[in-house]
Order: sequence, then C-alpha cells, then structure tokens
Amino acid sequence: QVQLVESGGGLGQAGGSLRLSCAASGSMFSFTVMGWYRQAPGKQRELVASVTSGGLIKYADSVKGRFTISRARNTVYLQMDNLTLEDTAVYYCNVPWSPRDLWGQGTQVTVSS
Repeated sequence: QVQLVESGGGLGQAGGSLRLSCAASGSMFSFTVMGWYRQAPGKQRELVASVTSGGLIKYADSVKGRFTISRARNTVYLQMDNLTLEDTAVYYCNVPWSPRDLWGQGTQVTVSS
C-alpha cells in the first residue's frame, strides 16, 4: 500500500524560509505527478505546486517566484522562501491516483510577523 509521509513545516517568520518533504513508500515505479496543496482555515484546499516525472512544473500565482518544487523519484520537496502571513495553512502532499488521489497526513505551516 502506497503511503505519503510528510516532514518539515512548523513555525516560520515573514520573509523567512521553510522546507517541506514528502516521501512516497510502497511503490515500485515513479509517479507521473506529485504535488503540494494547502488549506487555510475557512478556505478551500488549493494547489500550490506540482511537478511531473518529466520535469514539468506548475505553481499557483500566489507562490510564483517564492516557492520552488523539486523531486527525486518519489520524494517531492517544497522550498518556501520569502514567506508571508498568507502562507499559513496545512500543507498536503498529493499524488493523482485511481480510484482516489493519495494524500499525506498534512503538515502545519504557520508564518508569524
């Protein structure tokens, strides 16, 4: 059974940096797409960034130029620089899958001024 295990996150300061990691275990092959979503209190879950096995990358407009997604096979990273208060959320690792997407357990990122 495939599991996504996240690490990193925690408390950061505005203008500072944090790094998230997500390792997928239990798979013999490389996932086509891996990504990060986030959900702030009272808001819907939104895509932050995604990366394909071929290196195609997407970013939400709100994080372009500040966040960097990368991956090494089935481990995906999210380097978050120049943090803002609006980045405070629970961040989830995601792998599109059938019949249901795979999700990590979520890791809290809190940015303080």
